[in-house]
Amino acid sequence: QIGLYKDVWSKAKIANNSIVQVEFQENAPSIQAIRKRLLGKRLTYQEIHSIISDIVSDQLSKVQITYFVASGFMNEYTDEELYFLTKAMAETGDMLKFPGLVADKHSVGGLAGNRTTMIVVPILAALGVKIPKTSSRAITSPAGTADTMEVLAPVTFSVDEIRKIVNKTNGCLVWGGGLNLAPADDKILKVSYPLSLEPYSKMIVSIMAKKVATGVNHLIIDMPVGPTTKIPDMKTARMLEKKFIYIAHRFGITIQVSMIKTADPVGFGVGPALEARDVLRVLQQKKERPGDLSHKGVHLAGQLLELIGKCKPGHGSTLAWKVLDSGRAWKKMQQIIKAQGGNPNIDSEQITLGAHKKYYNAMKSGKIIFTDNKAINLVCRALGAPSVKLAGIYLNKEFGTRVKKGERLFTLYAENKERLHLAEKALEKLRIFKIQ
Repeated sequence: QIGLYKDVWSKAKIANNSIVQVEFQENAPSIQAIRKRLLGKRLTYQEIHSIISDIVSDQLSKVQITYFVASGFMNEYTDEELYFLTKAMAETGDMLKFPGLVADKHSVGGLAGNRTTMIVVPILAALGVKIPKTSSRAITSPAGTADTMEVLAPVTFSVDEIRKIVNKTNGCLVWGGGLNLAPADDKILKVSYPLSLEPYSKMIVSIMAKKVATGVNHLIIDMPVGPTTKIPDMKTARMLEKKFIYIAHRFGITIQVSMIKTADPVGFGVGPALEARDVLRVLQQKKERPGDLSHKGVHLAGQLLELIGKCKPGHGSTLAWKVLDSGRAWKKMQQIIKAQGGNPNIDSEQITLGAHKKYYNAMKSGKIIFTDNKAINLVCRALGAPSVKLAGIYLNKEFGTRVKKGERLFTLYAENKERLHLAEKALEKLRIFKIQ
């Protein structure tokens, strides 16, 4: 008789009274490669491919995947290893190729709000540019593009469904993890999420593998730089820029990294529903629209238009503004929402927010001289974002503005009183705004 672990039993589907052959096996090549990496040695493409393919086929446990992720903190990857990782991740999943010019814009994340992708995609798509946008869910922030778009329409589709959506509208805003595009990425993501940690190497590979898998050949990387963001200073930003350019060139992708110093979240809302409302207010040209989100979205769209040669250098933003101001961007977004199964006639003010809210007012008069992006993220997660779409913070004031004592600074939204209480406790130790 032989006993089998439950997971082996269920996968192998071995019936009772079967005759089996048993042999002792050495550690899998992927385990040997992970051990080698933890000891600080460099890996070949074959070794890296063995790790990624075993992650995809569920041959590695969460603990083993965690050791692999940890090795990226302990010993930095060489540029060639990052290329190997990107190639292995892309090739172990489906490849969604579109003919001709395929553009994309991707943010490295880590900045609250900053939902510019949902402005850029409809602007480019309205101008006839193919921009098949696959996004991840939030790792270190209270909402990713996929989490926010899901407030407006479904984001989980098959490769064939995405092709149909893009062929119909030129663009899409879908969740990459719902596909078999670089499938190892989402499994690695699951072990990174509990600690809110994402090594730079993992971030670069995650982004570039998805671009290779979707056939992108022109790419803008949005890299917010600031003391409380994912990229703390320009020295780190320039180091990452070089790595992005190296990998992009190995795959024949034309790339530009937009490094923007930031002291403040982009937009007023933080959390999926609040960020979706901000996006709609910009696209629908509402009076309450956040100006910084409009300007940054147009700026990035303009850079991408210039990169693909759609207009002369220096004229990209002007063209992007015309598409946004004329309502063409909103009309295109309506088509994308409808194609993805959402309500194309939704108004920004119809978006449902958390049933429980609490206002926080200024304790003194003065000027807001500092906004703690990390504190905003921690409080939003305490409120339940991103898994609770209605939760988050609405920033009634922003960096650089003057406030009077008693004026409203920000508003918390939660699904229930327990979550609201958790956030209140967090705010006893955290300070979102510094007033002087």
